[in-house]
Amino acid sequence: MAKRSVKKYPLEFKQSSAKLAAESEQPLTCTAKALGVNKTTLHDWVHKYCPNTEKASDKQSPLEQELKRLRLENARLKQERDILKKAAAYFASEM
Repeated sequence: MAKRSVKKYPLEFKQSSAKLAAESEQPLTCTAKALGVNKTTLHDWVHKYCPNTEKASDKQSPLEQELKRLRLENARLKQERDILKKAAAYFASEM
């Protein structure tokens, strides 16, 4: 089995990359790709070196937050409905 090589990045690079990702308008994955860093690594750096940055949900307006919440609730309700339909069909076939 081949060993994974772990890259060691200088502290200054980590801090500047985290600041760039936190202040950038582009998605974190795009910033990570441009820097040549794994997106999970960059995400960890942002949380470690820039803990007070706004999250995406903080930047959203109340209407956008409500829309997101309603879409998630709608998806959950559809799953519940589908489960109930399958259960009803199963019990109806037993009779």
